[in-house]
Amino acid sequence: MKVQEVILRAISGQIHWFQAAEILGVSCRQMRRWKRRYETHGYDGLYDRRRKVPSPRRVPLDTAEKVLRLYREKYFDFNMSHFYDKLTKEHNIKLSYNWGCGR
Repeated sequence: MKVQEVILRAISGQIHWFQAAEILGVSCRQMRRWKRRYETHGYDGLYDRRRKVPSPRRVPLDTAEKVLRLYREKYFDFNMSHFYDKLTKEHNIKLSYNWGCGR
């Protein structure tokens, strides 16, 4: 699972922040730093600060928020395979299958 995916799950309330820290193998203090950066700078605060440039392959924030909203409000009882099918066919959202399933 990518760092951004874990943080987005924590932001959406799917997991607790301390669980996100455990998944990523970082301290709770580091996770609090990332959370604060997200609250201050939004999604752009999460880019890799060593490179000083956001990843060119990142999913746009509005798309990520739309996917999370659809999953929470409309497709909460779907498994990832069925949810992925709905995203691609009904909502025309083209993401890799692994982006949403956290594998």
